[in-house]
Amino acid sequence: MASKIIASTVRRSLSPKLLPLIRPLSTAAAAAAPAEPYDTSAGISMKGVKISGRPLYLDMQATSPVDPRVLDAMLPYFVSQYGNPHSRTHLYGWESDEAVEAARAQVAGLINASPKEIVFTSGATECNNISVKGVMHFYKEKKKHVITTQTEHKCVLDSCRHLQQEGFDVTYLPVKSDGLIDLNDLRNSIRSDTGLVSVMAVNNEIGVIQPMEEIGEICKEFGVPFHTDAAQALGKIPVDVNKWNVSLMSLSGHKVYGPKGVGALYMRRRPRIRVEPQMNGGGQERGIRSGTVPTPLVVGMGAACEIAMKEMEYDGKRAVKLKDRLLNGIRDRLDGVVVNGSTERRYAGNLNLSFAYVEGESLLMGLKEVAVSSGSACTSASLEPSYVLRALGVDEDMAHTSIRFGIGRFTTEEEIDKAIELTVNQVEKLREMSPLYEMVKEGIDIKSIQWSQH
Repeated sequence: MASKIIASTVRRSLSPKLLPLIRPLSTAAAAAAPAEPYDTSAGISMKGVKISGRPLYLDMQATSPVDPRVLDAMLPYFVSQYGNPHSRTHLYGWESDEAVEAARAQVAGLINASPKEIVFTSGATECNNISVKGVMHFYKEKKKHVITTQTEHKCVLDSCRHLQQEGFDVTYLPVKSDGLIDLNDLRNSIRSDTGLVSVMAVNNEIGVIQPMEEIGEICKEFGVPFHTDAAQALGKIPVDVNKWNVSLMSLSGHKVYGPKGVGALYMRRRPRIRVEPQMNGGGQERGIRSGTVPTPLVVGMGAACEIAMKEMEYDGKRAVKLKDRLLNGIRDRLDGVVVNGSTERRYAGNLNLSFAYVEGESLLMGLKEVAVSSGSACTSASLEPSYVLRALGVDEDMAHTSIRFGIGRFTTEEEIDKAIELTVNQVEKLREMSPLYEMVKEGIDIKSIQWSQH
């Protein structure tokens, strides 16, 4: 494979002294391409944390490893076919342009769209900004109202707040305790000046799948454009822009085993949806997203979508099996474990759990040998409990103890079993130090206690 040839060339050109410093592939990608052995006897120390070796990777909602087949498709456009796809006068430009258009067709095929409806961007955040702000700015003379949900991705919520500062009205729909919206709330919120409804297909923190077809029907009935952030849905669940009746859809490359730094925006042609560009320049991508299209990244996203189309059903069944193994393995040994979000309408590769009677930050720091997160990678640096879990009505103490386990294409049963062992051991260790857990074991209802303040 091309990736092996490049790797071999790089190794030969490097000093032997540097080779031990090269970090091997993650545990996920290593399933497809074994890494060179290196010395971990002294452990790894980074950002003040010392661990015995590279941790298990179970944070697939933050990012997924690049599939080796995707890397093989990308490499020629880094090293030999490196032309600018917008150069119209020579072979280098022509072959890059051809590769971009082939990738456009691959992305379109996965969502049942026309290649002419795909606009390449830098990622789903840019797509969301173009969709939310671009639509409302274009139709600002007649439309002044946006509807979204309280559990949207931060970039959608921040775009809506930006519109509010400009004088637009925004309705933030609440969600039920299972994370799903009430369709009657949506219907009752639509006004004559509503210019956009934006609802995430699969939630990035809790994995719940919104009723997309029903939402699309309501939007069609009222003639309101429907936008969805489908970054976590692409390649994971069947996505059909026509069945969902979406006008705009945001997609990301690195959530579907493609490269970081590339995304795609679906824009319906009939009936046509219009947006005001958020970036000015050379008029690439029909003037909606100016700037040179990064051929290698686009080719990688296209290849990732083609692989997903072929393997999505198999990947989905395998994710269900591994999720059940993880959940049952933890619950068999621990009580007070709660699944956040709907257990019926959710993507199996996202398992968000709360552990009662433990301190959340201590739990996360104790799981140094498992790469997991407490929620969105965009907000997990904050010590505040997840706004998504708060919207579900989860108690603050339970929201603080949430851990999101992300299962992917390369996750193994051995990794799941190791994650169970490490998680159970850490929760038991923290509960041994918890006076609240001791009280619960003695049959005391801690919610009925009147705590005195000093």
